[in-house]
Formats: sequence, C-alpha cells, structure tokens
Amino acid sequence: MKLIFLGTGAAVPTKKRAHASIALKINGEVLLFDCGENAQRQMMYTEVSPMKIKNIFISHLHGDHILGIPGLLQSMAFAGRKEEINIYGPVGTKEMMIHALSVGYHGINFKVNVYEINSKEAVKIIDNEKFEVYAFPVKHSVPSYAYVFKEKKKPRLDINKAKALGVKVGPDLKKLKDGIPVKLEDGRVIKPEEVLLPPKKGICVGYSGDTVPIEEFGKFLKELGCGVLIHEATYDNTLKENAIETMHSTVEDAIKIAEIAKVETLILTHISARYDDDISIYEKQIKEYNGDMDIIIAEDFMVYDLKKKTCSISILD
Repeated sequence: MKLIFLGTGAAVPTKKRAHASIALKINGEVLLFDCGENAQRQMMYTEVSPMKIKNIFISHLHGDHILGIPGLLQSMAFAGRKEEINIYGPVGTKEMMIHALSVGYHGINFKVNVYEINSKEAVKIIDNEKFEVYAFPVKHSVPSYAYVFKEKKKPRLDINKAKALGVKVGPDLKKLKDGIPVKLEDGRVIKPEEVLLPPKKGICVGYSGDTVPIEEFGKFLKELGCGVLIHEATYDNTLKENAIETMHSTVEDAIKIAEIAKVETLILTHISARYDDDISIYEKQIKEYNGDMDIIIAEDFMVYDLKKKTCSISILD
C-alpha cells in the first residue's frame, strides 16, 4: 500500500508543485483524493494507472482541486475504459460534474456515479470487505470535507487451537477464518470465536483537504486509530494571520491536530507558491517540534510506503 503525491501545491501551481492530488494504491486499486489540473500527466511519471482508479474523493470545489477531472475522464474514455467510476464530494459536485462532462466533444461511454455529501458530522461513505472511507466536515471558505481511509483486517486463525479441538487441515479451517461454524465427524460444532484471534490493526490514513485546524478532526482520527495524517500547511507559522483570513492552516496548526490524533506520521502538503524557492522555514519550524512523530514535507512524486513506513521520490522514465 502506497501514497503517491501527484500534486502538493496550493492555489497557484509552480515549477516544483502541481495542483492538489494524492493517490492511494491498495491491492491493485487506486483511490484518488482531489484531482487538480495536470493530475493525469503527473500520473504518467508514477506507477499510478488511471484505469485502476475506482473512486475519486473531492475535498471541495475550488479549481485547484477539481480541474483535472474533465481531462482525466476523457483520457480514460480514449483508453477504452468501460468500468464505472465513483466521485464523492460536497453539495455542488453533481452540478460541477454536469459541466465537466460537457467540456468539448468526447465519447465517455462508462458510467460516472456522483455522490454528494451533506453532513454536519462524520459519515461513512464507503464500506466494503477491504476498507471503509469516512467523510468529515471541515471549515474552509466553501463547503469542504476531510477523508479518512481505514483498512479492514479479518480475524486471525489460531491453527494450533483449531487442531487441538479436532479441526482437520483443509476447507474447515478456511470456513472458520471466514466466520462460518464447522461440524466435525463426531458431531461437535466448532464456532469461529473459539479459534479466532483479534485481527491485526489495519492501515488508516486521514486527509484534511483545505481547512482551518479542527480539534474534533484530530479526535476522530485518534478514535479510528489512524497512523498517518496528510494535513494541509499552506503557510509557515509567521503567516498565521494569512492562514486565518484564507481559512487555511500553518505548520504549527497541522502539528497540533496530528498530536491530538496521536498519529505516527504527519505529512504536510498544499504548500503555498511563495515557498517554491526556499522551504527552509518549514524545515526550521519542524525542528522546533520536540515529539516523537515523524513530520514530512510532501513533494510532487513522493511515494510513502504505508507498510514499510518509508518515503522516497520516484519518477518513472
């Protein structure tokens, strides 16, 4: 499982940072969080395949988070995509998609499902066998949501205990692991709870979108047991007034929410264009943090391996 940062800039793109877009690659599937202008071209330099994207999560409807959608969908159509795609976002997303799908002449022959989120509290928007995704309302100049991905893990089977109870190696072990009771030759029924261990902790990642710092979001992440938080940090700490005026966050703000969440890793993104030539003030302010949490400044084409907990820059030829 990997996080691949396609764009880490803010409202204005730069030579070093494209508009916001982050891909989460899991078991051959790609979940895309925001889709700023140029996202599909950024993908060409990574291991992200547009054809593997099944779900797109839009934090809010500012252009730097959505203008890559029309081109991405049209390129999928050119590539022969037939599989439907799901797009989630705040109220107004359906209207935005009507306009997006009317841009230019094209032949999009796959179904585009659009789901609008209209909730004042955390809401689960996806719940399948592999993972859950939650939307959490945050505070920005327009309706905006953070998203949380949480991997599901099946209970582990205590094979020695199962064998001691008389369960033979074979299909019965799989049934028990899948939560199905089995009947033995002597008539005894072995229930799954007799031989199952608690599941291992799954991977959990939070993505703030654009927002002022919200303590309740940090508490929600802690409740879910999240290990990684991707939080916007448009400004350094000396520009707190700018952050308040534009309803964004600073480095200090992001660290505060990450500390409340008790995450192991904080990744700062949505960096203002003013820092394109010199990010040293961010590095200085991060060094002032005295806790155990890892803090990373995201870069375009950065890959964070969620299992190995390693970070690298990977640009494919």
